[in-house]
Amino acid sequence: MQHLDPRAAHEFLQQTPGAVLVDCRTEIEHMYVGHPLGAEHVAWQEAPEWEVDPEFADQVKRLVRSDLARPVLLICRSGHRSLAAGEALEAAGFSTVINVLEGFEGPLDGAYHRGTRGGWRYHGLPWQQS
Repeated sequence: MQHLDPRAAHEFLQQTPGAVLVDCRTEIEHMYVGHPLGAEHVAWQEAPEWEVDPEFADQVKRLVRSDLARPVLLICRSGHRSLAAGEALEAAGFSTVINVLEGFEGPLDGAYHRGTRGGWRYHGLPWQQS
């Protein structure tokens, strides 16, 4: 698995038209917190159970039309869920999996807030809310 910071991930997406950015956060996070422009939503886990979706890899396979060589970038809140989701995709046969470091909101700061030390939004990359 490769790892790119948000700026490098955005640049990769711009230079690789066939690449797919998958937001693997919950539906509520994707809709209400916001998401990178153009990101496809496939949840790795959903509240309140937080169990991993056993169909995650199959859903991403459908998204890429079974082209397991197509680059898939994964983003979550801070880069941790996307790492686990990426490992699952690699185990399912995907050959180019990229984890977006820092995620959409970045790590916690000293006051337990996100968005002040990194993340897609912090770096001013294109995003939207539903």
